Amino acid sequence: MRVFASRTSNFFKRNLENFPYNFNFFREFAQSTAIPKKQLRVRDHGYDNYMEVEKKTRKVLKFQSIILSEPSQSLPISRLETLARRFGFTRSHTSFEIFEHPVQRILFCRLTRKAILQIQQERHALLEQIPRAVTRLRKLLMMSNEGRLRLEHVRIARSALGLPDDFENSVVLRYPEFFRLIDANETRMKYIEVVERDPRLGTCAIEEAREREYRERGGDAEDIRFSFVIDFPPGFKIGKYFRIAMWKWQRVPYWSPYENVSGYDLRSIEAQKRMEKRAVATIHELLSLTVEKKITWERIAHFRMAMNLPKRLKDFLLQHQGIFYVSTRGNQGKLHTVFLREAYRKGELIEPNELYLARRKLAELVLLSPRKAKVNQELVGYRRSRLEDEMGQVTRTYVEDACEDFKGEDGNDLDKDAEDDDLTSDIGSDVDLGDEGDDFVDMGDEGDDSVDSVSLQRTS
Repeated sequence: MRVFASRTSNFFKRNLENFPYNFNFFREFAQSTAIPKKQLRVRDHGYDNYMEVEKKTRKVLKFQSIILSEPSQSLPISRLETLARRFGFTRSHTSFEIFEHPVQRILFCRLTRKAILQIQQERHALLEQIPRAVTRLRKLLMMSNEGRLRLEHVRIARSALGLPDDFENSVVLRYPEFFRLIDANETRMKYIEVVERDPRLGTCAIEEAREREYRERGGDAEDIRFSFVIDFPPGFKIGKYFRIAMWKWQRVPYWSPYENVSGYDLRSIEAQKRMEKRAVATIHELLSLTVEKKITWERIAHFRMAMNLPKRLKDFLLQHQGIFYVSTRGNQGKLHTVFLREAYRKGELIEPNELYLARRKLAELVLLSPRKAKVNQELVGYRRSRLEDEMGQVTRTYVEDACEDFKGEDGNDLDKDAEDDDLTSDIGSDVDLGDEGDDFVDMGDEGDDSVDSVSLQRTS
């Protein structure tokens, strides 16, 4: 269970009283916020392992789309091996099966019944949650300065937001009461605009969490009015001054991501503090709107100008490692995935949805080794054969069906871990990523250091 305000105000007041004549340590923090700008990155292997699984899943999805695009929904083995070398793909017999073409008399590859069933379940889940996707898109547009976003930028993030591939027709044009498509001669210059800002949608996920906590704890939750759930990764060192800085930052008021700030004077230090904390709330809300509570920071960067996000976005995310986690795994550093830490526990979403569960089933199918799949199939076949032998109904047809998934298994799998360039083709060339560096400073594994949360922490 996660609770707010694990450290009381009196604790921090006592710490401040111990330094009545020495407040110079605050000079090491930036003027606009009390949290140090430079933070060493601490790895959290739970999220990194999640991305390693997704890397394998992404390769399978790429092959599935290629096979399903064929008229016969199958590929010759020769072409499959060429694509496998290009993508660095290892054939998984739990997703694909080999068969002999009845006419050409050569080996072909097609999807197994389990893989086809998984695809159907994911498509069904995607269609079922379109009403929720409409709400997510409306909230996303409301967070922008002018209530509009480029169609191309939304298209790039469509999978994370749970939007179908044809969302321009099935969502935007289908709901003219919510969306307005600003057309242009070039597709990349089209815009989606919200027709009307709905005040009922202007409540952030973190505000709803605070409301629940306040109802449970009443007056004891008074200090959480502007607080975020903080859950630092294992091994993250929290010094005395950093703890005080976090306590001060948690109590800084800020403007809601859905609030129009164009009428405020943003030149003062107080306004800068509010805007920086508003940027944290904006990224927090953006992650909350995604299906799996994660999205690549490259895709977040597409919305940087429209949502007043910092230019040095990677450094900004590292500054708040207790709220977000940035994983460089899963695509050889080409993409950096940002997780909302409070949404996960032990590598799984705390509040899963149907689309997330459907995608996880594919991951389970991919991770199932061919040897284990064959053993499971043989055990099932053995039980069935005993039952049917007793009934005198064992036939040649049954034996062929039981072994159908394992025809053509030659054991010569290609094991190359190169990434497909097409996997990152959605990243637009018009994104201003600022002066970001490509490397993080890692602290490595420091699991022996205990983590002391500042003012919000995870408890069991």
